[in-house]
Amino acid sequence: MQNKKDTTSIVALGGLGEVGKNMYVIHHEHELLIIDAGVMFPEDDLMGIDYVIQDVTYLKEHESDIKALIITHGHEDHIGGISFLLQNVKIPVIYAPGIAVSLIKNKLEDAHQDFQHLEKYDKDTVLKFKHFEVEFVTTTHSIPDSFAVVIHTPQGIIFETGDFKFDLTPIGPMADLHKIAKIGAEGVKLLLSDSTNALSEGFSKSESSVDETLNDIISRHYGRVIIATFASNIYRIKHIVETCRKNNRQIVTFGRSMETSIEIALNNGLIKDKSIFIDANKAKSLKRNEVCILCTGSQGEPLAALSRIANGVHKQISLLNDDLVVFSSKPIPGNAASINRVINKLYLKGVKVFTYEEFSDIHTSGHAKQEELKLMLRLVKPQYFMPMHGEYRMLMSHKSLAEDCGIPSENIFICKNGDVIELTNEGVQRGIPIEAGDVYVDGSRIGDVGSSIIKERKLMSRDGILLAIINVNPLTKQLLIKPNVTTRGFVTVNENADLIDKIEKKVTSIVRESLSHNNYSYLDLKNQIILDLSPYISALTGRHPMILPVIMEVRQSE
Repeated sequence: MQNKKDTTSIVALGGLGEVGKNMYVIHHEHELLIIDAGVMFPEDDLMGIDYVIQDVTYLKEHESDIKALIITHGHEDHIGGISFLLQNVKIPVIYAPGIAVSLIKNKLEDAHQDFQHLEKYDKDTVLKFKHFEVEFVTTTHSIPDSFAVVIHTPQGIIFETGDFKFDLTPIGPMADLHKIAKIGAEGVKLLLSDSTNALSEGFSKSESSVDETLNDIISRHYGRVIIATFASNIYRIKHIVETCRKNNRQIVTFGRSMETSIEIALNNGLIKDKSIFIDANKAKSLKRNEVCILCTGSQGEPLAALSRIANGVHKQISLLNDDLVVFSSKPIPGNAASINRVINKLYLKGVKVFTYEEFSDIHTSGHAKQEELKLMLRLVKPQYFMPMHGEYRMLMSHKSLAEDCGIPSENIFICKNGDVIELTNEGVQRGIPIEAGDVYVDGSRIGDVGSSIIKERKLMSRDGILLAIINVNPLTKQLLIKPNVTTRGFVTVNENADLIDKIEKKVTSIVRESLSHNNYSYLDLKNQIILDLSPYISALTGRHPMILPVIMEVRQSE
């Protein structure tokens, strides 16, 4: 796509119609800014996939225009894709707030990437480019150092909220309402606003209410308290630490991401007292009501610390009858079954469990609910509006809220990834969309796994694999010995001897028939076996295993 003269384009590469992999591009002539580079964690049907990231073809095509990557805050759905982006596109500089800088450095070190141009910004920073001027507004979220990004363009002001909520009694700083209102009074042409909680009525609870509830739980319980929460929710970790200090409890941490977050919080002065953290061996010498275990695994992740504790396979911690386990988080959609499995195992061990459903005050969202979204709309007073960061139903709900706040329906843009919005002197309009699909990360490989491989993995998981080993003499076009058939995830060979014998006889027939009529071709024979054997197995069993013929060529002259 050629960027038009005197037009500022907003290109969505991720974050629309989904919760995750946020990335938005602001492009004017030969100047391009990227806002955020997140990942999305795969659904269960994406078997073996570690992350889903953006298709950055647009950025490759306009690589010489890129001036900076700007990060709103340090959550994975905003920074998790940076190491992958740097492998594909040259980024001159990354601007990020303090906590995000620490998290990004840690991620780049883990990926063995040396990037020297990571710059820290704060609420007073102003970035100046030829066509753009960028300033930042403090917002409240579940991680410190969260900001909205305000881009002054030749065609008007773009206000991008990042993730936010309005909390009048936060653990950290309050959102800068005065600055938001001041920018709104200047005249904002386009608002892009977080839609994650657009379906939830009212105001979100204050983080302080969670602090009070956790304090009540910890002070009343006479045994150990085990708390599982998001490692990225540094404010929650901060007040768990402060509550434990009030109640004379020492903290043992488990989970690499939890330990990393605590180290970053200590280095940035968010947690003051390092002595409250002890190792598991020291905890054994303390009374049970003097110990709190802080761990990962609030979403039922099978390899996380809490899951291993619940399964009784953790090397350092065994559950005790008077333990109390607190899930200080809300289930992410799709994780309910995994969480319930862990909860059931905990109950089987005889421990007490508090969850979000039973104790709603042990977690609050970091995202604005409907009344807060309306407040943002009223403060910013945009001429045009584009809901972002959410599934389609969330975007549509946010559109309705904007209409209630007086924004005409024709000035609201419900977009999907790849859509282009253009700011001109006349107003805001849709541009020509671009390709912006999903890219899968499998291990260290980016983009090698496509939909056909995912389909094959689903097939194998559902119906298993059938392996047919065939020995052929390509010179004489003869089958040398009886084919050997074995399976994985289809049937048990020892218990289905008759079925396996029938399949082996069918393979023999297919091979001999094929060799008698055709010039020998390895590929043709392999395809013929799959083509003829698949309906035969389906007729016998009603199932469709993946068939893998292995043809061993043994060249023997007569």
